Amino acid sequence: MTKIALFLCPLAAAASNLLAANPAGVGPEAARASVKKFTVADGLQAALYASEPMVRNPTDMDIDERGRVWIAEGVNYRSTFQKWGILQPAGDRIVILEDTTGDGAADKETVFYQDPSINAALGICVLGNKVIVSDSPNVFVLTDTDGDGTADKRELLFTGIGGKDHDHGVHAFVFGPDGKLYFNMGNEGKQLYYPLKKELPLHGAIDKVEMRPVVDLDGSEVNNRGKPYRMGMVFRCNLDGSEVETLAWNFRNNYEIAVDSFGTLWQSDNDDDGNFGVRINYVMEHGNFGYTDEMTGAGWPTGWNQAKAKGAPEAEKVFYEWHQYDPGVVPNLLHTGAGSPTGILVYEGRLLPAAFRNQVIHCDAGPRVVRAYPVEPVGAGYTAKIVDILSSTEEDKWFRPSDVCVAPDGSIYIADWNDAGVGGHDMADRKLEEMTGRVYRVAPKGSKPSVPKLNLDVIAGCLEALESPNLATRYLAWTRLHAMQGRAEIYLQKLWKSDDARLRARALQLLARIKGNERKYVEQALEDNNPDIRITGLRIARELKLDLIPYLKRLAKDSSPQVRRQCAIALRHNSSAEMPKLWAQLAAQHDGQDHWYLEALGIGADKQWDRCFDAWRAEVGDRWNTPAGRDIVWRSRSNKTPALLVKIINDKSTGEKDRFRCFRSLDFISGPEKDAAVAELALGGLK
Repeated sequence: MTKIALFLCPLAAAASNLLAANPAGVGPEAARASVKKFTVADGLQAALYASEPMVRNPTDMDIDERGRVWIAEGVNYRSTFQKWGILQPAGDRIVILEDTTGDGAADKETVFYQDPSINAALGICVLGNKVIVSDSPNVFVLTDTDGDGTADKRELLFTGIGGKDHDHGVHAFVFGPDGKLYFNMGNEGKQLYYPLKKELPLHGAIDKVEMRPVVDLDGSEVNNRGKPYRMGMVFRCNLDGSEVETLAWNFRNNYEIAVDSFGTLWQSDNDDDGNFGVRINYVMEHGNFGYTDEMTGAGWPTGWNQAKAKGAPEAEKVFYEWHQYDPGVVPNLLHTGAGSPTGILVYEGRLLPAAFRNQVIHCDAGPRVVRAYPVEPVGAGYTAKIVDILSSTEEDKWFRPSDVCVAPDGSIYIADWNDAGVGGHDMADRKLEEMTGRVYRVAPKGSKPSVPKLNLDVIAGCLEALESPNLATRYLAWTRLHAMQGRAEIYLQKLWKSDDARLRARALQLLARIKGNERKYVEQALEDNNPDIRITGLRIARELKLDLIPYLKRLAKDSSPQVRRQCAIALRHNSSAEMPKLWAQLAAQHDGQDHWYLEALGIGADKQWDRCFDAWRAEVGDRWNTPAGRDIVWRSRSNKTPALLVKIINDKSTGEKDRFRCFRSLDFISGPEKDAAVAELALGGLK
């Protein structure tokens, strides 16, 4: 999964002041003692799985189908420019930790790979005998071709990525329910390239790589130069790296992406240091998430200083930090305060208490806590609350959770970077012999570790594996079932007709990819009573490049605003003659209160604002001048928008806040119509 989101934050200064080993002690006994000081959610218990010297500075973690814990280490953290230099000349390790006795503690350590080219890697993803390791400027695929537990083949998946030896580079890959890979990069990643030659020697530095820029499925070169993408980004691609899609952008350091069984994306993002504005995001596809000004690339202080001069209270600073008041910026789900967010997942197991099932679970290394964020749908978006799972007291300030993963038995494992500070290009334990790192297992009290037996040679066994909460297990099941095509259909249909919506969604993803049956199962999904299944069906139709218009006609007046949200997104860059009318139907259902829905409409109308806006005006007539209509005018970017903004600005009933909002909207429009509107306001003054 992913590495510790080592972001510069106020806590990082602590490392500079201590520069010593963990004062509570080093080694297994000290580690076991520290676990006793944790605060654990009711009904759960934490136990030490592994510690130094077996593992040091775990930056990222994954768990395979055998329950083995894979760790990417960061012993050589910031070795290229910090004074401590190289602490481990052979390079950092990918290490496999295994409990061979079943007592819940790792007793076997296998070095899968060690090399300076993966120093302080930010991500690891285990897919059968292949392991994807993310370490800017490269993403490697390491393969164990002979099954001996060590890599014997190295290839490049992507290259040319910014953020070398930096916390804001490329992060971990995860396997999605659609059989694709999802990954992200922070704002130092900057661009994505394909290597012209994938094969590499097994070891050694990667000096010069011939490469070409990645052009995504939207036809845009993947970089952060504002055409249209900025700063950190989220991607989806095939297993071989082809068909890259840029799914969202304008993040600061989005450390890891989590994908649930419906294909919904969840993520955290690190704030500018000291702003107390870490955020959790529902990642709306193709959304701009507002870390910098969309048009100019300016940082948050520009808008905040203007707002502060007009009397904006300090409590609104976090909203200006993420440009939440700008048209074209997707809302944040939740603000969690100061921190250094790291690994994240969607827990779809059954072992943990009900409060945590089907919920996002997330590490924040700054405040030393692992939390869940139970969500509820609200309109076209969500609302969330915070429930702590595991945290350390003031007695143990070295707990720095870097990642969280689900094991095949449904327990969760937490990797602990274990340091006085958290990132910011610094660390306290700078001596290899004193360097710490830990892994904990969290499960209900009395729950003993187990690994469900796999039998992937029969279809029934593959279906059982598809139900696993563990992604590595699901990957093996998905690839086997997908390869079977029609032979697996009758078995998948049983899962498709079950009562568990998430298992149904997983079966649907495979059924709809049986050649010749794509439309059959998409149409079944669109008729389903569950809105999440309808959304999944529409997402599949988009990925399979089916004709969406007939489906969107069917769903345009769906009772669920979340389904209609997905319809609006699905219209993005659709060239059909019927597209504007469908968009107008969706826009006419905007209630003027739902920011999520409004931004989905904006995403859907991208590059076709004139067509969409004209169709909407024809649909609503004079009803454009209502709170809901004004909202759409504010978000729109058509050639007719500026004149309507002037009317709203000059309307005596328009409040000062709404007037300022309309002025801001003009900043996102260019052309003679905007120039004329500005001239009218300048010459005529406010009426």
